[in-house]
Amino acid sequence: MTETTPASAAFLDTNIWLYAFISGQDALKAQKAKALIAATQPLFLSIQVVNEVCTNLIRKGHTPETDIRDVIDDFYALYQVIDLDHQQLLTASDLRNRYPLSFWDSLIIASALQSGVPTLYSEDMQHGFVVDQKLRIVNPFLL
Repeated sequence: MTETTPASAAFLDTNIWLYAFISGQDALKAQKAKALIAATQPLFLSIQVVNEVCTNLIRKGHTPETDIRDVIDDFYALYQVIDLDHQQLLTASDLRNRYPLSFWDSLIIASALQSGVPTLYSEDMQHGFVVDQKLRIVNPFLL
């Protein structure tokens, strides 16, 4: 965590947003996802997460394009969106060499590390896993 990143800051993976945005899924998970989003300040996500959320809103949620534009605008207005850059790609490669991570998960973890947050919330990654003694992965649905 950096000097300017508060302990309450966190990074949210795609699946958390999707539970909050797409109705008709697991009601308890949707409630927990919405509560987590409301309680986390500041909240970080990566451009990859924005892309994945939008893709799934179109595909699974049948969301019209005008609403997708609003989601994108809201992400940038309300949260800290981490853009993908050269250093993150190299960090992700290093992470894949050291840990059993997929290409996409390593990019999300690299973005979370760059943001300086202490916690990455994800349903899809290993709960309790600590990366580089800096970032803890937490499945909020197990709490």
